[in-house]
Amino acid sequence: MPLLSLTATVALGPLLAGVTMAADPAVVVRPGDTLTAISKRHGIAIAELVELNDLSDPNRIYAGQRLQLRSQPSSARPPAPPRPAANAAPSERSHIVRSGEHLTGIARHYAVSIGAIAAANRLANPSRIFAGQRLVIPGAVTTPATSRPGPAPAPSAAKPNAPAAARTHTVRSGEHLTGIARRYAVSVSAIVRANGIANPSRIHAGQRLAIPGAAAQTDTRQATVPASMRAVMERRDGVRRVIVEEARRYDVPAALALAVAWQESGWQQGVVSHAGAIGVMQLLPATGAWVGEAMLGARVDLRDTRQNVRAGVRLLAHYLDRYRGNVDLVLAAYYQGQTGADRHGVYPVSRRYLASIKTLVTLFGD
Repeated sequence: MPLLSLTATVALGPLLAGVTMAADPAVVVRPGDTLTAISKRHGIAIAELVELNDLSDPNRIYAGQRLQLRSQPSSARPPAPPRPAANAAPSERSHIVRSGEHLTGIARHYAVSIGAIAAANRLANPSRIFAGQRLVIPGAVTTPATSRPGPAPAPSAAKPNAPAAARTHTVRSGEHLTGIARRYAVSVSAIVRANGIANPSRIHAGQRLAIPGAAAQTDTRQATVPASMRAVMERRDGVRRVIVEEARRYDVPAALALAVAWQESGWQQGVVSHAGAIGVMQLLPATGAWVGEAMLGARVDLRDTRQNVRAGVRLLAHYLDRYRGNVDLVLAAYYQGQTGADRHGVYPVSRRYLASIKTLVTLFGD
């Protein structure tokens, strides 16, 4: 549960956007900016901005971020990693994510596809990796970085072991995998695997995607959950559904929201801690009031299950944006307070809490 009261306002100084000298044409993102607005303002296509800046999720840019408006001269680009020989045997390596890294850059470094890394590590959302995370890097021979996402295979071309409940979705203009996954209640990585997508940020209008059945994912997840725990989960399935619905509403990984709620209360609304934290998400009244006023625009009744979950999940979404997907800091802020996480990072006393939730994420993930 959050231990410290949270600061109600995040002060953002005036961030002025402007093109730098011709040798380094770039723009600094202003508060409220979108990629669409920047593309119109500077006369550059959104697709080109995504390509130039290796944006893993075009819908997530942040104030103060520096975006290139023109490709660097070849002399300024880092040398490409050596390509494997045609007869080289596939190998498997690991990579520890550093602060600021994203899957696009990591995939390019190892000359493999984003889809291959997402599949090898069962990533629920390829846009959400965190510093310190250990990623398995599959062999480069079978997943070259130059592969391009082609049209998704029709259901008849699916592998023999594909879920029988698979559906198809035709991508509309402006859609992205995160929204499509949310709509069908499946994970981004499941769609990536089902369609052999090399780059989850590159789908196009008119593309047909096979959507795997949710039932197959549930079976995989439940097989890893202890029987005694599964029985309790089934009795509290109504609360689980509320958590998943609110996670989709705010684009929070469902496994993360479920894990935090289980750690805090075991998905029980009637729990009140000795410190006064209430309900499924174990929020202090002051925290609930802040989230309601600053993020939801309405008063929050923490004794109502839906409102309690909504406030807690919305708080997680705020932290995911604030800490740019660094799950350690997200969980630290939820447990010890935003001010503590901002100033001191993860307290030693919080480490066990983080480890427990990460274990739960693996159980609740796909």
